[in-house]
Amino acid sequence: MAVTTVPPDDDVRRPQLTRRQINVIYGTVALGLLLAAMDQTVVATALPTIVGDLGGANHLSWVVTAYLLTQTVAAALAGKFGDQFGRKRIFQVSALIFIVGSLLCGAAQSLIWLVTSRAVQGIGAGGLLVTATALIGDVIPLRDRGRYQGGLGAVFGLATVVGPLIGGLFTDSGLGWRWVFYINVPLAILVILVAARTIPAITSDRRPIIDYTGIVLIGTGAAGLTLATSWGGTEYAWTSPVIIGLFAVSVALLVAFGFAERRAKEPVLPIRLFQSRVFVVSSALSFVVGFTLLGALTFLPTYLQWVQGVSATVSGVRTLPLVIGLLVTAVLAGNTVSRTGRYKAFPIAGGLVMALGLYLLSRMGTDTSVMVTSLYMFVFGVGIGLSMQILIIIVQNTVAYRDLGVATSGVTFLRTLGSSFGAAVFGTIFANQLNEHLTAALRQVGPLPPHVVGLPTAVHNLPPAQSGPIIEAYAQSVHSLFLYAVPVPLVAFALAWFLKEVPLRDMARAAAPDLGEGFGMPEAQSSDGELEKAISRVFRSEGPAAAPTVLAASGTGLNPADAWCLAQIHLRTRYAGPIDLAGIGRAFEIPGPVLRPAFAQAAWRGLVAIDDDECLSLTGRGEEYYAQLAEAWKNWLLTKLPERDGQRPTRADLDRALSNIATRLVDNQGTRPPGPTAAVGPPSGRMGG
Repeated sequence: MAVTTVPPDDDVRRPQLTRRQINVIYGTVALGLLLAAMDQTVVATALPTIVGDLGGANHLSWVVTAYLLTQTVAAALAGKFGDQFGRKRIFQVSALIFIVGSLLCGAAQSLIWLVTSRAVQGIGAGGLLVTATALIGDVIPLRDRGRYQGGLGAVFGLATVVGPLIGGLFTDSGLGWRWVFYINVPLAILVILVAARTIPAITSDRRPIIDYTGIVLIGTGAAGLTLATSWGGTEYAWTSPVIIGLFAVSVALLVAFGFAERRAKEPVLPIRLFQSRVFVVSSALSFVVGFTLLGALTFLPTYLQWVQGVSATVSGVRTLPLVIGLLVTAVLAGNTVSRTGRYKAFPIAGGLVMALGLYLLSRMGTDTSVMVTSLYMFVFGVGIGLSMQILIIIVQNTVAYRDLGVATSGVTFLRTLGSSFGAAVFGTIFANQLNEHLTAALRQVGPLPPHVVGLPTAVHNLPPAQSGPIIEAYAQSVHSLFLYAVPVPLVAFALAWFLKEVPLRDMARAAAPDLGEGFGMPEAQSSDGELEKAISRVFRSEGPAAAPTVLAASGTGLNPADAWCLAQIHLRTRYAGPIDLAGIGRAFEIPGPVLRPAFAQAAWRGLVAIDDDECLSLTGRGEEYYAQLAEAWKNWLLTKLPERDGQRPTRADLDRALSNIATRLVDNQGTRPPGPTAAVGPPSGRMGG
């Protein structure tokens, strides 16, 4: 499709697409998102078989960690590059990188090869996750966007559920575990081809400032810490120069990141956010939730396959109680907070229930029944669900308007970083424990071929005298893993008590948040988006009563009908080009001639010009009066919009949000704008006030 260039003032006209085109684009974007999100968990059920085939059990956790680390850094880059080079292009390039990574993963001949390939795959996944959501904003009209964004959230949640199932199905089938990765290739190629044909290319004339220094510093600092926690106690002693050096260098990089962000024009994570206690505590809690969730999800299939002897497919099914508990409580907690505005109790309860769930999981042994195992996993999922979604809501509704988008990204980044740490630390604990217990077990049962010891099915086919000690070694290792993890959510429980409970913005109570927010799906939403909601709400509640006062304050002497005519002509000619009576009539689903008397009256007063084709324009006097009227409405709005962190939105914030509203109203000419007074003010389109 042709390239649409965004004007310098960001007054973007959304491409005019048919419903069929929109649905095809949405399906393409959703498929890209599904691929990227699913590969976070798809390898969990296949890991025991992969390790049995490739060896290298000590590096098992890095199959997940490498993917998450590069995904996190790529997500930060993709958002900036999408603004600069166009989201369609970044979406396609990300899908291509994902294909290359998937092919390399499927062809892996060693675990190190696989880990490296997963890092490549993660780069593509990070780009897909971010640009998928942002593309919806490019092509979906405002009136439909909530439904479509909610659908993407459901796709993200579905990926968490079906990932382990698909991983198990391919592993147990004749195709083998390599097709866990190969299956991505034809689907991602389809995404690229359909995107090339259907998604409009929208670029910007402005060259955004990219905080390369901040991205490099935080990416390398996070990677260094993850390496240190993964290698410590396995590859190297905790007191070795390598581990101490990694920690020292990583901390130095993160300190340098803090100084760099103070000077950056567009920082990745503004330091001023950390002046808010709510943001600091929520970020710490988000890190803990990510740490705990993915760490547990990675090793539960290991217990189910090695200790309980189920297949990879069945182990994926058996983790469903955890996901069900997570989904149910995440939705219930989100709805409750949306209705009541009270949130502090949920992360407190979530930390306690997570700790209880991990303790129960540590009690699982060789003779634990399916029912009891499912109950333990459900309890753990409930604890995660009580905290995960709420933290996004809290941050979005308590930071200042100008920081809302970057604060949401910051919390999501820390959750992903926590997931990387969790997979690495849990993997280190498991590797140490397994090495100790398995060595003792093999001394007891005598030498066995490596390919037998490395496969769950092969171990369970041994005589009980030989299989019993090996199975017990895995059971003891998993027991230690979950037991040592119990203090982590207890830290979250303690931190949650320091969470300051402040009144949430009214927008939070207007509707329950999308399911996708609970999974930390990157949001395209910005502070302007929240400010637009606030403006709409203020106009609905107070605009009609304020219209006469604002008209008088403008000093124009206009009546409501003249003011409405000026607003319609100014907004539609600025954002949509020339307009006539018939066009305005279509926007409000009334015949153009019905509006002629109102515009004729404005023309008689010297405010409007009407040519022979009934095209409308403002006279110099009309433009002057409209500017005075718009100024009066803006001044009124600045006194009515709610404060957050002791400040109201700035005039620049307000101008930008009103420009976005006007653009979308004109784009959606077939619908009646939601604002109530629009007669006399810039944000609305209704006559009369």
